Amino acid sequence: MSFAWAPMTDPLLVAALGARENAFAPFSKFKVGAAIEGLDGRIHTGCNVENATYGLTMCAERVAVYKAVSEGARRFKRVAVAAESDNLTPPCGACRQILWEFCGDVEIVLVNPRGKIETFRLKDLFPRPFDVSYL
Repeated sequence: MSFAWAPMTDPLLVAALGARENAFAPFSKFKVGAAIEGLDGRIHTGCNVENATYGLTMCAERVAVYKAVSEGARRFKRVAVAAESDNLTPPCGACRQILWEFCGDVEIVLVNPRGKIETFRLKDLFPRPFDVSYL
């Protein structure tokens, strides 16, 4: 893990922060944006979309992964997650599982609008993932 304060010049972080603005979070008021960078350099974004039943709510990270896959992307190098919190917000357990299955041990960058950044490898956030090797 590394920690820094930086101006927002990285296109992946700018995209995640921008996607956060599109979040639909009328219940929690907790807006999250995500951006995933493919090996080809394309960036795909997602935001959290809440639902009154809560169980049908979709996290920003999964929206970004599904959107990338639906647009033909299959290999990824980085994921950024943006939220308005001093204690930077990592992906939830369900998102960690999806990220592992589609991205493997990808770099995860957490960011807030004030430029606080932390970087991890997914294996550090998700040390014993379940994947196809167990099937």
